[in-house]
Amino acid sequence: MLDILAEMFSYTFLVRTVVVGLLVSLCASLLGVSLVLKRYSMIGDGLSHVGFGALAIATVMNVSPLAVSIPIVVVAAVLLLRISENSKIKGDAAIALISTGSLATGVIVISVTTGMNTDICNYLFGSILAMSRADVWLSVILSAVVIILFVLFYNKIFAVTFDETFARAVGTKAGVYNMLLAVLTAITIVLGMRMMGAMLISALIIFPALTSMRVCKRFKTVIVCSVIVSLSCFFIGVVLSYWYSLPTGASVVAVNIAAFILFSLYSFLKGAFNKA
Repeated sequence: MLDILAEMFSYTFLVRTVVVGLLVSLCASLLGVSLVLKRYSMIGDGLSHVGFGALAIATVMNVSPLAVSIPIVVVAAVLLLRISENSKIKGDAAIALISTGSLATGVIVISVTTGMNTDICNYLFGSILAMSRADVWLSVILSAVVIILFVLFYNKIFAVTFDETFARAVGTKAGVYNMLLAVLTAITIVLGMRMMGAMLISALIIFPALTSMRVCKRFKTVIVCSVIVSLSCFFIGVVLSYWYSLPTGASVVAVNIAAFILFSLYSFLKGAFNKA
C-alpha cells in the first residue's frame, strides 16, 4: 500500500488533484450541513450545471475556466436565492429552470463552436488532468477564504440554519448570511467541479452531511464528523481511482455511498440494541 502511495504521489498532477480535492472537500463538508438542514442541498446540483455552461463559454473564449466560471456561478447563486425568497416560483422550480437552461446553453455553445468532438465527459464527470498550476494556487486561496469566512460567521450561520425566524427577530440579518452561504457554495462548486464534474460535484456537499447525521445529533459534532468523512472519502476515492484506473469523481462518490450505508447500518444496529 505504501508503495502504491509513493508511486501515486510521484506524479505532479496527482499531487495537485489531492491538495485541491482535500481543500474543496473540507469546504463542501462545512457548508453541506447547513445546506442540507435548510433544504438547500439541491442548490449545489443547480449551480454545477451553471458551472458547466460557464466552462463551455470559457473554453470557446480560450480564457481561464475558473476566472469565467466563478463570477457567473456566484451571480447564479444570488439569483437562485432571490428568486426562491421573493418570487412565486418555488426554490426547486427555480433551480430546475436555471440548471437545465445552463446545461443546454453549454451543450449548444460547444456543439456550435468546437463541435461535439470536444470531450464533454471531462466537463460532466471530471478529470484529474484538468488542474493547472495556476488553477491550484487560485483554488488554495479561494478555499482558504471560504474556510475563514465560515469560521468567522459560524454563530450567525448556525442561527439562520436552525431558526431563521428567531434569528431575524433578534436582529440577525438572515438574508445577508443566506447570501453568504450561497456565495461560498458557488465558489466551492466551481473549484471542485473540474475534478468531480458537473454531474457529481453536489455529492461532495450532500453525502458527508447526511452520513454524519446518521450518528451525530449536535450541529458542531455533525460538522466535525462531516469533515472527517469528506476528507477520508475523497482520499480513499482518489487512491482507488489510481489503483484500479477508475474515473476519479465516480470513485469518490462510490466511497461516499459506501460510507453512508455503513453509518446508516451502525445507526440502525445501535437503535435496535438500545431497544433490546
